[in-house]
Amino acid sequence: MAGQVRLGVNIDHVATVRNARGGAHPDPVRLARLAADAGADGITAHLREDRRHIRDADIERIRAEIDRPLNLEMAATAEMLAIALKVRPNAACLVPEKRQERTTEGGLDVVGQRAQLAPVVERLGGAGVRVSLFVEPDAAALDAAADLGAAIVELHTGSWCEALAAGDAGRAALEFDRLASGAARAAQLGLEVHAGHGLDYASAETIAGLAEIAELNIGHFLIGEALAVGLPETIRTMKAAIARGRRKAAA
Repeated sequence: MAGQVRLGVNIDHVATVRNARGGAHPDPVRLARLAADAGADGITAHLREDRRHIRDADIERIRAEIDRPLNLEMAATAEMLAIALKVRPNAACLVPEKRQERTTEGGLDVVGQRAQLAPVVERLGGAGVRVSLFVEPDAAALDAAADLGAAIVELHTGSWCEALAAGDAGRAALEFDRLASGAARAAQLGLEVHAGHGLDYASAETIAGLAEIAELNIGHFLIGEALAVGLPETIRTMKAAIARGRRKAAA
């Protein structure tokens, strides 16, 4: 069994609340600092083309003010590549992006978009930025990610979490089997394995039991829970759930 699973805290939805009213409150960088102080291992933020939540200045401040690795989620576009090369996050996770979606709806089409992704992966890697690809746990996507030279894949857990929420045990079991098989294949290919999308305390505890998982990136659930109990308590509870899942799998 591998070591501790890191927790990356996505602060996008703090910025969503700020932008709904305008002004500077709540400040996502302040919440990033609280998350770090409570034990978050990294901060994740998605700079979208339409700047619907996180803004350029937020990314610059996180990089300058927060003593935790920054994972910049971004589309593989010339604009975002230029920003990433300027800011130099610790990692850049390339994700699919559609303006009309409320949140990222699935993994990258790594096979079909290889020509678009290849130069972005190369430029980021050459600048010392660890490149992650947000993918479905499918063999073709994982093989293509390795061929492109990505250091990391983040497995899309949304379909599994949706099945869990719907109470569809059969579909949930099938989706988890896909995640487990995908994690094993990715590790065999030499890729570091992360996971995220739709995770809560229970699902994070479960997936942390997969030996190949090195990091979970979680946002919406944590920010929602923080409205009731505060972000530090939410971070501590999530970290405990992840550690518990790892211990159970090792027992």
